[in-house]
Amino acid sequence: MLTRRRSRALGALLAGLALGGPLAALACTGLSLKSSDGAVIAARTVEWALSDASHDRLAVYPRGHRFVGQTPDGKNGMQWKGRNGFVSLMAYGQEYGPDGLNEHGLYVGMYYFPDFASFAPYERRHAAESMSVGDLMQWMLSSFRSVREVRDNLPRVRVVNVQDERFGGAPLPFHWKVADPGGEAIIIEIVDGGKVEVHDAFLGVVTNSPGYAWHLTNLRNYIGLSPAPRQPLSIDRVKLSPLGAGSGLIGLPGDFSPPSRFVRAAAFTASVRPLAAAEDAVFEAFRLLDSFNIPLGAIAAPGNIAQDIDGATQITTASDLKNRVLYFHTMSDRQIRRLDLGRIDFDTPGVRVVDDGASRTQSVRDVSVGGAR
Repeated sequence: MLTRRRSRALGALLAGLALGGPLAALACTGLSLKSSDGAVIAARTVEWALSDASHDRLAVYPRGHRFVGQTPDGKNGMQWKGRNGFVSLMAYGQEYGPDGLNEHGLYVGMYYFPDFASFAPYERRHAAESMSVGDLMQWMLSSFRSVREVRDNLPRVRVVNVQDERFGGAPLPFHWKVADPGGEAIIIEIVDGGKVEVHDAFLGVVTNSPGYAWHLTNLRNYIGLSPAPRQPLSIDRVKLSPLGAGSGLIGLPGDFSPPSRFVRAAAFTASVRPLAAAEDAVFEAFRLLDSFNIPLGAIAAPGNIAQDIDGATQITTASDLKNRVLYFHTMSDRQIRRLDLGRIDFDTPGVRVVDDGASRTQSVRDVSVGGAR
């Protein structure tokens, strides 16, 4: 039997989850597209938000930047000097965020992985090879050019959980998608107290929990889906025909849970039309990801009107790995912005910030003057 204190605590926890608490607020979706000119696009939505995360601010890291990994003891973890310049979305003013691209086209994205991420226990004797989840992302972007290099070097590091007061001291369970211009893409998951599992990314698709192998198994429940319409069927002299377009995808899950988003992203990616050039793939990726935008209040409990942007899609990105260009738009301004890494001076020391979200207003083009006759 629960004690009165435990009963109150359990009730508060369940109420928090029902009202769309932090666990419900982190629901990102990623996919990859390729074009006939050899471009690879890694695109995703970002719902990593307990409030306004200011994801539209980007940090620019130069070549030769010196990093020190963080552990529960502080900045006493692994030390390294970065070989590559890279850009990263920011979050809550901290030095790392959910998405990054380096000057050689290596992409790294962080995706929420609650209840399944289980990092290595921190031991001071291993501090020199230990780092936090954010450090791992920066280490990969600053050190490597390809997925193969990342695979080969993962055994060198230990990822440990580091509480961050900017998140209320909450744990930060993540897994990672890594992709390169050659078309290789993997999912890195750290489970069971530090066991590193690397999965080939099916169509570049990734969402959240449970583990990646489970998502691939779950796809077997949907092998009958097809973009082609169902054929008419006659039963007892009654002809039954589809009511309209899309009958081949009847049964495609439409909710915002991670398993449903994974199936939907896989189905849309598998059925994408041929794409001639990189920009075609970029804009097709934005169109596909429109289907995953979470509106304000869509995952809140009945009667709970969203007062903030918890759980909503704050930013959508598309990284052109071949041409080293990061595209993005935000929920506050759907005008697509373009950051060309080839035009960035990565030799200038110091971390710089690109702040493109100051206005927080939608871009509207007025065509009323001279537009009507």
